[in-house]
Amino acid sequence: MDAYEQKALAEVINWKAAMDKKSPVFQRMAKKVQVKINNKIPEKIHEVITESIKKMVQATIMGSNLTTKTKSTANFSLEQKEQLVLKTIEQYKKTAAVEGAGTGAGGFLWGLADFPLLLSIKMKCLFDIASIYGFDIKKMEERIFVLYIFHLAFCSDELRPVILGKLERWNSDPKEAKEVDWRTFQQEYRDYIDFVKMLQLMPGIGAVVGAVANYRLLDHLGETAMNVYRLRLLKDGLG
Repeated sequence: MDAYEQKALAEVINWKAAMDKKSPVFQRMAKKVQVKINNKIPEKIHEVITESIKKMVQATIMGSNLTTKTKSTANFSLEQKEQLVLKTIEQYKKTAAVEGAGTGAGGFLWGLADFPLLLSIKMKCLFDIASIYGFDIKKMEERIFVLYIFHLAFCSDELRPVILGKLERWNSDPKEAKEVDWRTFQQEYRDYIDFVKMLQLMPGIGAVVGAVANYRLLDHLGETAMNVYRLRLLKDGLG
């Protein structure tokens, strides 16, 4: 293990320790409010939303590999790969910010359009990151792995260790369930971003909120993806 890999390993260990901590108070309060709202929504509505988001995500991941054109990094060191990953994340953060500002400035209807557009940007970013790290995203198993990274980035404190555990056991445990719980997936994601996205629909501040929120969401997703793939590649060094 070279010096950069040792540095990356230390960062992964610190990241895992941070993952064990509770989310900020404001975020936990927002989650409680969202849970109360969800409990009042009829089951039929939940089923429709779940199916809609399931189809939206499936369509996105089935198409992402067709537009991913990252060059082969087979001969790259981890440091070289991560230099490229960081540049890629930065590009997607800027793209997401521009998209958020545009839809936020357009009022309610454009604000609603932000959800599928941002989802597509996030998935495309994850597919590019996976390819840079050397994983074949044409394989369905790798696409599902990407979905679990997405799930980990936008899940509750309670679910976080469960999802992280699945990702850590991905290669070592062939019996590990590798199907997505779509109901939990969509509800956790909605709970995570709903409050911010509601602010994005407000006249006057929508554009600013949309740009900043989308930029930060992509930053958080990119950091999560980097550390998950580091876990996968440097697992032997974790003991």
